[in-house]
Amino acid sequence: MTTTPDPRTPSVPWRKRPVARWLNGTNLAALLVALFVALPLYWLVSSSFKSTTEVATSDLFPHRPTGANYSSAFSTYHFATYIENSVIVAVVTTVLVLALGTFAGYAMGRLPVRGRGGIMVALLMISLFPTVALVAPLYLLMRDVGWLNSYQGLIIAYTALDLPFAIWILRNYFLAIPKEMEEVAWMDGASPVRTVVSIILPQALPGLFTAGVFTFVAGWTEFLVALSLDSEDRYRTIPVGIALFGGQYTTPYGTIFAASAVAMFPIALLVLIFRKAVVSGLTSGAVKG
Repeated sequence: MTTTPDPRTPSVPWRKRPVARWLNGTNLAALLVALFVALPLYWLVSSSFKSTTEVATSDLFPHRPTGANYSSAFSTYHFATYIENSVIVAVVTTVLVLALGTFAGYAMGRLPVRGRGGIMVALLMISLFPTVALVAPLYLLMRDVGWLNSYQGLIIAYTALDLPFAIWILRNYFLAIPKEMEEVAWMDGASPVRTVVSIILPQALPGLFTAGVFTFVAGWTEFLVALSLDSEDRYRTIPVGIALFGGQYTTPYGTIFAASAVAMFPIALLVLIFRKAVVSGLTSGAVKG
């Protein structure tokens, strides 16, 4: 028995159907956004391999790739010291923010805290407060306690700036965890701290990864506070160190591109590895609250 195709149905070769399925407004918009983000990054990496005379041109590819810019960043401008400082500050800040934010977020989301709504609104306002308005008070405070040009000065400042946002993320994620598991732990005699460590944290790993990634990136890329609190070269972080490359009459653009590419690599790697956890941590608990 043979069937006659409906003449009203257009005949589309099967090879073209996948292409037609992908050619829609959503995918085209996503492609444009990806190109918009990727092109500056490509230009940064490509320019880092250009020579001094070629870096000012608009060529998409370096005609004579060279690694002189990378060697100059580490030998002439002591870029390794800036990387070490940024790693110390960003890692310690992330650990402190996660340790404090975990218990604060758990308390705000699961325990009967008086004035919880007002506290959460205050934390949101603090996280949205412009950093430039806090630089002068932070500078005076660190000067009075003798923490200018030190690791602890930056770490404490970054912890105070990043903690409110981390509490919001972790609190929303804790709200998505079934409360019955906590009740079982309480019935077994577990303390609140033991409940958080043994029951909540294993289920809250995506939220912890999200808060940790955002905190690390914020500490790795922050410029204004680091510029204000650290004037000695041995304590400068990557953004401040790159900004001060060059001299009064020269600007080594190739070296700046090379150092920026090196600084960008850990962030790109971190987001690539934990991208699923970050997305899960941002979306979990979004409808509760």
